[in-house]
Amino acid sequence: MSSEAIHGLIDQRKQFLRFVENRVSSHAVAEDIIQAAYIRAMEKASTLHKDDSAVAWFYRILRNAVIDHYRHRAVEDRALEEWAKDLITETQPDSATQSIVCHCIENVLSTLKPAYNEVIREVDLAEGSIEAFAIKSGITPGNAAVRAHRARQALKKQLIKTCRTCAKHGCIDCTCP
Repeated sequence: MSSEAIHGLIDQRKQFLRFVENRVSSHAVAEDIIQAAYIRAMEKASTLHKDDSAVAWFYRILRNAVIDHYRHRAVEDRALEEWAKDLITETQPDSATQSIVCHCIENVLSTLKPAYNEVIREVDLAEGSIEAFAIKSGITPGNAAVRAHRARQALKKQLIKTCRTCAKHGCIDCTCP
């Protein structure tokens, strides 16, 4: 690719950005796509023939980049939805197991981020559904599932830190203060 063609592509950045912004959800996403397209153009510079228009060639790269963006997003959305379904169908512990749960959980919950505290209380302790929590919180079920997972990880980490040995063994016969 000639330096003339490169300068031409750089000079038309605003038009390219407008083209992408009209096809995606936000300016930030459009900027990311434009940057990735410029990198792709540099990698594929040898495919631009002298007879071809560099601008038309770059628009093809941009269209493909937008399509790739939506493909990746669709894959992520499907994965999060599947994960949410898996979490919904998980078996719940019986009442005997519930009664064994360490009493220090209440104290540890208050040390977590409010969003984590809320999801643990509503989904795990109150045995609510991920979907109900998602609706109440104004987020997708996939995002709710991710939040629940991260909250459980944070709770586990904090319990181990607080309770030490008893948390590693399931909080049975807890001796926490």
